Amino acid sequence: MRIVLYQPEIAGNVGAILRLSACLGAGVDLIEPMGFAWSDRKVARAGMDYIDHVPITRHADWDAFVATVTGRIVLFTTRGATRIDQTQFLPDDILLFGSEGSGAPDSVHDRADLRVRIPLRPGLRSLNLGVSAGIALAEALRQTNGWPE
Repeated sequence: MRIVLYQPEIAGNVGAILRLSACLGAGVDLIEPMGFAWSDRKVARAGMDYIDHVPITRHADWDAFVATVTGRIVLFTTRGATRIDQTQFLPDDILLFGSEGSGAPDSVHDRADLRVRIPLRPGLRSLNLGVSAGIALAEALRQTNGWPE
């Protein structure tokens, strides 16, 4: 299982997701351009010394990423049609998240095999990217018996 970030904008969010992924055994793909330099101290600070424990793949753009896809792309979006608690995850799913400011463009929505939303209380817009990734990965690992021993 992998977490994929489409053009992430905030280094601290990426660092936190790298730490999450290292601890739970998921790889991370980063689709560029990103809103910060990869060498940004905020990535290292949030990821701490966990960055060396997660497989990271950087892709020059969306097309370069799509060329590597072998599993099902599960896009998490506020425009998602299926609730996370009504979604059946597979062990090789790719959990894709859009950028913090603009989400994912229509072309990414169109390519996704499944569009999923995390239900929120009425009147509230969205969760932090790292929190959303944590919720998504936890539920997917629970369903597929993928939690680390």
